[in-house]
Amino acid sequence: MIHRVFAGLVFAAFLSACGSMPKDDRAAPPRIVMEEFMVAATDPGIELYVRNKHPERMTGVKGDKVLLFVHGATYPSETAFDLQLNGMSWMDYIARHGYDVYLVDVRGYGRSTRPKEMSEPAEKNPPIVRTAVAASDVGAAVEFIRKRRGVDKINLMGWSWGTSIMGLYTINNNEKVNKLVLYAPQWIRTTASLVQAGSTPTAYRTVTREAARDRWLSGVTKDKQAELIPAGWFEAWADATFATDPQGNGKTLRAPNGVVIDGLEYWSAGRPLYDPGLIRVPTFLAHAEWDADLPSYMLHAYFAKLTNAPYKRYVEIGEGTHTVVMEKNRMQLFQAVQQFLDEDLKAER
Repeated sequence: MIHRVFAGLVFAAFLSACGSMPKDDRAAPPRIVMEEFMVAATDPGIELYVRNKHPERMTGVKGDKVLLFVHGATYPSETAFDLQLNGMSWMDYIARHGYDVYLVDVRGYGRSTRPKEMSEPAEKNPPIVRTAVAASDVGAAVEFIRKRRGVDKINLMGWSWGTSIMGLYTINNNEKVNKLVLYAPQWIRTTASLVQAGSTPTAYRTVTREAARDRWLSGVTKDKQAELIPAGWFEAWADATFATDPQGNGKTLRAPNGVVIDGLEYWSAGRPLYDPGLIRVPTFLAHAEWDADLPSYMLHAYFAKLTNAPYKRYVEIGEGTHTVVMEKNRMQLFQAVQQFLDEDLKAER
């Protein structure tokens, strides 16, 4: 297992970020430590990249203060959840609130092992890394974290396809989950998918920077596009993201097509991949009004299916897209999720 530790730069980033935080979030920012691991998946030959951030000298970690992120269909976790924008990432924000925060890339994404099919022509093999495989990778990361911190349960957060990964994992492992956050939940589709790979998907697809920007701004009127993403933020994200594929020369990125075939066989075919009614932990849904990837009707349908969660809630953020996490209104997302994570609610009787 590879294990690396970093500290000073993260603290400096926090200091520069404090000016953009609400007043009640600016007092005495803690020094944050970053650690990196390569964790064995459940099947041989696959290693998963896991990143951790936590306050320095954190001791006695409790499961309700541990969180694991997973990414969506196309891009890795680190360039969404730990990208320094205006001096701060979402991982930084949560760690600053006293949490032990992790992210994982499932196989085929980011720094995790790329299956051998990704070294061959895409058309040579069927789609790889389906949702069930991704959920097993999340399971390996969860077990690593539980053992490392000696906790029974942790909090989970998924974005986009990651909501299906985390949802599927949770219905089979409710006893290991404290709270569940689903940002841009995926559900039965009645509109066309923006993740296109043809009617017969190959093992993986190749994405360009230009296509990524076009997809990001889908559903946003021209007069709103210019002010949606602060200056330089798209370029910072694209530079970091496309650099994660060593074969793309910073211009293209390969993404497994397991998510696409699952979309065709389940979500676009009117068949749920799993039953949210089997989720038995507090659940929070977050969404933005201009999300053209996974529109609002999915949020509302999914929320209605959460029939056995002890409690549930959702927030819909105005003037934001599927990628509101890296847009001008991202702090609305951060604060709403943080409130859910921090609270300790019990039903009154």
